[in-house]
Amino acid sequence: MGEELKVIVFALANEHYGIEVDKVRTIERMMPITRVPKTPAFIKGVINLRGVVIPVIDLRGRFGLEQTEATENSRIIIVASNDLEVGFIVDSANDVIDIDSDAIDTPPEVVGGIRAKYLRGVAKLDEQRLLIMLNLVEVLNKDEIIQLEQLEE
Repeated sequence: MGEELKVIVFALANEHYGIEVDKVRTIERMMPITRVPKTPAFIKGVINLRGVVIPVIDLRGRFGLEQTEATENSRIIIVASNDLEVGFIVDSANDVIDIDSDAIDTPPEVVGGIRAKYLRGVAKLDEQRLLIMLNLVEVLNKDEIIQLEQLEE
């Protein structure tokens, strides 16, 4: 039996994803986002969260999924990776669950239209449900991090 991982479950285009709780700072309701010129379309802009300016990425756009308008359930998940705080816009953030790390398999080449490099793995929750685990390092890869750091300056 592997170690237990606490994971925040969120939805994006009818798929369920997970991010380890220790990488998540906070989950916020949608708020005004200030657009920043000359950034990729999936970088929606920045928010001011309790005095801290945080870049916001639309995960649908990042993964090349169909864009939709924010709804009442939309959330911004604030994650931390390599001293960088970033907000991810997701369709909804549902709950926190425990997953046995042994239940996480290597991802196939493409899951739900998303290339495997963005995925850490796929966890089988039960017979019906799979949870796609994000690889934050790749979602926030070096070239984009450089752009995001320039936003914060």
